[in-house]
Amino acid sequence: MSVPAEPQVAEHAGEHRDYVGAKLGMWIFVFTELILFGGLFVAYGMYRSMHPLEFHKASGELNIALGVTNTVVLLTSSLTMVLSVVAIRLQRKVQSMFFLACTMLLGAVFLVNKFFEWRAKFHHGIFPGSDHLMARPPGERLFFGLYFGMTGLHGLHVTIGVVVMSVMMVFLARDRIRHNDFIKLENTGLYWHLVDVIWIFLLPLFYLAA
Repeated sequence: MSVPAEPQVAEHAGEHRDYVGAKLGMWIFVFTELILFGGLFVAYGMYRSMHPLEFHKASGELNIALGVTNTVVLLTSSLTMVLSVVAIRLQRKVQSMFFLACTMLLGAVFLVNKFFEWRAKFHHGIFPGSDHLMARPPGERLFFGLYFGMTGLHGLHVTIGVVVMSVMMVFLARDRIRHNDFIKLENTGLYWHLVDVIWIFLLPLFYLAA
């Protein structure tokens, strides 16, 4: 009678180890991302200490309203991401897919806003390598170089997040993510929260530094 129980225990233990391993791997990835952006934040702080007045002037040319709007968009998307995970844990598949779709939509809104913001800067000749920017003081060139580099890298992460969420949507539809097996969706949520946290640091550094 005890023989059939052994495979069940082994199977359960195997699932638990896979879950912990997947979670640990995701946290390691998050840590490496924090190191990457942390290095960029240090570089920003160093250059700002060298050119405080020029950074202050250049920051005043950014659209604060759009930066704050994008912050609200991402914070709301973090909420919908959490609700998606909670819904699938409660076996509410349709609700989970709905909230995940909302998160994807908000991510797309963020990217559209960023596109228009960048397009306005390009229209005014403010972009790396442009004659207009190269004619400015070194501090302003550094500011906009960091602005395009760091917000561009962040935008890439947002794009990747939206793509990954679209894959999670397919997994949900095909029941590859269920109430008792939702680690993929949970890890996707962890990645998305990382993206949001990074933007919360970018907002004051660039938009509120004037």
